[in-house]
Amino acid sequence: MILNLIHLGRVDYAAALDIQRQLIEARHAQRIGNTLLLLEHPPVLTLGRNSSRSNILASDDLLARRGVRIHEINRGGDVTYHGPGQLVGYPILDLRSFTPRLGAIDYVRRLEETLIRACSDFGVPAQRIAGRTGVWTIPGGAIPEKKIAAIGVHIARGITSHGFALNVNTDLRDFDLIVPCGISDRSVTGLDLEVDPHATIHPAPTFENVIHAVARHFGRVFDHQVLWLESLSDLNLEEPALQN
Repeated sequence: MILNLIHLGRVDYAAALDIQRQLIEARHAQRIGNTLLLLEHPPVLTLGRNSSRSNILASDDLLARRGVRIHEINRGGDVTYHGPGQLVGYPILDLRSFTPRLGAIDYVRRLEETLIRACSDFGVPAQRIAGRTGVWTIPGGAIPEKKIAAIGVHIARGITSHGFALNVNTDLRDFDLIVPCGISDRSVTGLDLEVDPHATIHPAPTFENVIHAVARHFGRVFDHQVLWLESLSDLNLEEPALQN
């Protein structure tokens, strides 16, 4: 199968929600194939279906001063942060197009596997942790595991939306605004902090390199041939809002 992949650059969160909505409709109508959007967001907090407002630690005044907006959305999970230096992926997939059909749990496990493999490309061993969705570093000595990627998805009538956020070179101080994913006993980290600075056998975790690693492993894990598109207009959708 073919996977359409589009790197959108930095996109306002509200605009990304609208793009996802239109692509979901197009996928339901079978006017497009499975598609993966890769992008960044300006600083924003998102509250999933299972979130608690108490996990936002910053006051509304502080968030306003820092230009951080809040969006309540229909993905699973608790509160999370998106911002520059974080690679966000929004797969718009029809789980019924897989043989056998993918279930929700298998889908999330494949997202985790994609990111675990991508981290490994840069010499960063990562893992799943039972009961805690996402991707985590492997602890060393007295240092506990840290969360390096968050996952929160929505599935309706077999079509996926929302997805994952991998910290590449994110300013981790922004996570102090929240209790990330409602987990207070573990911290977050980024690829740039976990790589061995003296290693020469792995590529540097530049944002471009990480985009290509995630795209490559997504194609392999989901058994799709990745077709890179220049822009949303290459999907040949009829909606004028998607035309550049």
